[in-house]
Amino acid sequence: MQSKPSTVEGWTRASDLRAQVQKLWDRGELLAGLVTGQSPFPKRLSLKGPTSSDMMECFDDVRAWIQELQAVPHCRVAMREFKHRVLGANLVPNEVWIESLQEALALTGKQREACRFIALVESARKQQPELLDWLARRPFIALELFEDWSRLLEAVAWVKQHPRPGVYLRQVDIPGVHSKFLETHHSVLSELLDIVLPLHAIDTTASGATEFAKRYGFREKPTRIRFRVLDPGCALLPGGVPQDITLDAESFARLAPGISRVFITENEINFLAFPSVNDSLIIFGSGYGFAALARAEWLSHCRIYYWGDIDTHGFAILDQLRRQLGKVQSFLMDRTTLMAFDSQWGIEEKQTVRALDHLNDEERALYDDLRDNRIRKNLRLEQERIAFGWVESAISSLT
Repeated sequence: MQSKPSTVEGWTRASDLRAQVQKLWDRGELLAGLVTGQSPFPKRLSLKGPTSSDMMECFDDVRAWIQELQAVPHCRVAMREFKHRVLGANLVPNEVWIESLQEALALTGKQREACRFIALVESARKQQPELLDWLARRPFIALELFEDWSRLLEAVAWVKQHPRPGVYLRQVDIPGVHSKFLETHHSVLSELLDIVLPLHAIDTTASGATEFAKRYGFREKPTRIRFRVLDPGCALLPGGVPQDITLDAESFARLAPGISRVFITENEINFLAFPSVNDSLIIFGSGYGFAALARAEWLSHCRIYYWGDIDTHGFAILDQLRRQLGKVQSFLMDRTTLMAFDSQWGIEEKQTVRALDHLNDEERALYDDLRDNRIRKNLRLEQERIAFGWVESAISSLT
């Protein structure tokens, strides 16, 4: 008799049985059971086999299918008697079962991984049992960390014993655990520490890699602010030489520079080449990081000018700076400057498109034109492409 491939293809094959068990592994159910003690076994697998008409029309295929299923290792195939008026009584698969976790692991070839996971579970059970639920939820992340797991547990134990320690990560004294290890594994450490630490030991307002130290009470690397005093008469250091000064944010906040005007620029060469200006200093900006400047109360008594690129991100930085410092004027970020240097236009690779609530009407109109590509697609004018004579003229026009 001729077989019917389309019908045969609808039957459960050996590969389908393996795939069903593989899904249990992929969903983490097999490993989670090693933590919780809840086993899905014995488990009946889905089975679709030949119909009565299939038995008549492609009996050879049915016989091969039966042999294929019975040859699958680590499965128990339960048979039933199928009676047919022509073929007589025949035994065909009725159910397929995986009897135990061990059989499932053998079928998927994951015995080694399971053994490793058991080792992780046992070490957590002895040292940090609060983390067992995390292991059940994140078994594959745990397996990836197998080589580092003991050091992670030691780091967790140290922080648990020294909540909000007030030291730099470099000062954590755990044999075999260095600051780079803590920094490299900050993401998983955050998950683990959030579980074992009391709420009062966690600053929930801080998150992410850059705020790991703040979240768990480590001492943070100080933010540094680089600036130049543009008026020789207000120099902070003796000697009369150009003074390119960098201070930590706390020291910068305590300054009393005796000036009334501050420029902020994002480009280092513009920062270095900015001409002398009476009663002024210039700060080398740091993109979107202006929180440190907000600590300097004396800035609130100054006129502040921000000079960034004429593109969507330049206006987004201006918008954020105004949120941090309040009154800030844009400098050389206007339509006249943009059009005067059309030969220097470039491309902004990835625009920001969000609404900016701290722009004035003129700035918002230009931002909208850039964001919506009304002048040219992804247009930008980098600040360093503006002629220096144009810069000097703009400075001299300030009152």
